[in-house]
Amino acid sequence: MEEDLISKKDLLDLTGISYGQLYRWKRKQLIPEEWFIRKSTFTGQETFFPKERILARIHNIVNMKDDLSLDELANKLSDSSAYDKVTIAAKELIERNIVSLTTMNKFGGGHSSEQEYTYDQIIHFVAVDRLLSTGDLNLTEAELLFRTLSEKAASFEGKGWELFFVRKMGITSFILASAPAELIFDEGVRLISRLSLGDLREQLKGKLTYKLI
Repeated sequence: MEEDLISKKDLLDLTGISYGQLYRWKRKQLIPEEWFIRKSTFTGQETFFPKERILARIHNIVNMKDDLSLDELANKLSDSSAYDKVTIAAKELIERNIVSLTTMNKFGGGHSSEQEYTYDQIIHFVAVDRLLSTGDLNLTEAELLFRTLSEKAASFEGKGWELFFVRKMGITSFILASAPAELIFDEGVRLISRLSLGDLREQLKGKLTYKLI
């Protein structure tokens, strides 16, 4: 099971950026070299990207490039250690539309709470929030997911992980595996969603960078 990829052509069409911008950002190290994936297709060699991460990264670049130079922006986006030190109150997470009120009421402090949450805890909220917002996850399943992330994600000790949300005969399971993961399921298992820590971190960076400027 391969990571969801997007072709260079589709990426440029979807985001409206130019070929020149894309490769300038690559030269400036705003987009990691390893995200440029060369694959053989029926038309020859084409370039693909990890879809969720590249879309989130381009969104972050476009929204922050007016406030920071490209060199400053590259440093902010590549330095994950700085984000690990961030803590944010439940009230601010809701007000900044990082996590929904529904998720915070269920799994954290409500709108008026001043309780501070770490970057890893925010990642867990965002993962649950994302699947709830798509309608793929009900609140009972959300409780299981949040408990799984809270109890098991720390065991990866700073390594990347991927989450697989599956159902079989109506029974929900969540599987955490070291990234990149290649899992093969039997034909009775339906993959509902796949999330990676890398994708979730990338989506959060643009919303949290204001804390680091």
